Amino acid sequence: MYKRRDPHQTEFAQAVREIMTTLWPFLEQNPRYRHMSLLERLVEPERVIQFRVVWLDDKNQVQVNRAWRVQFKLCYRPL
Repeated sequence: MYKRRDPHQTEFAQAVREIMTTLWPFLEQNPRYRHMSLLERLVEPERVIQFRVVWLDDKNQVQVNRAWRVQFKLCYRPL
């Protein structure tokens, strides 16, 4: 799911794999949580903010770039 959406985000994919290595045994031992879409909730950001960044380079030329702030929930509670 996240690999199809963001194939170029290799560090994010690695982090998801590391989290799932820890989370999967818990899900195996606690089947009541399987239907709660934990993986989908963990990998989908709650909020993405796009903004403009204006800066001067070494040649004193103005550069304009796009930047993003991606925010994930810090606390998840079962539904």
